[in-house]
Amino acid sequence: MHSSDSPQEANIREALPSDAPRIAALCVQLGYDVPVSHVERSLGRRDVDGEMFVAVVARVGVVGWVAVNAQESILTSRAAEVRGLVVEDEYRGIGVGALLLARAERWARERGCPTLFLRSNVVRDRAHAFYERCGYARKKSQHVFEKQLA
Repeated sequence: MHSSDSPQEANIREALPSDAPRIAALCVQLGYDVPVSHVERSLGRRDVDGEMFVAVVARVGVVGWVAVNAQESILTSRAAEVRGLVVEDEYRGIGVGALLLARAERWARERGCPTLFLRSNVVRDRAHAFYERCGYARKKSQHVFEKQLA
């Protein structure tokens, strides 16, 4: 990374199918080994109901991405959830993540979601500090339970 790099120079745009390999590679930095084919399918489904958005920051290639969904349930009113956000290690700390989060917030507002929330693993202290700097308040801690059905 060059000292002249800044988030203002970043190109933020909606993810393209051709971004799938790079998005999958960045998933590894979050601890998820996601096949490129799964990312391609997810990008293909996002336009079905307009309730999912994926944006990337591209410089020479994709250096970060955010995925956000709009949802409503019996228990909650309409809200949006950041389902993933990752920035390449060497581009952290210069505002790329904040740029992606701001784009997710704009998308959520455009879809009538008064709230944007996210979940972050308890071991990600640096991410927690980042979200708090961006104005997010820690609301609760919880356990995640999973059962394999197949």
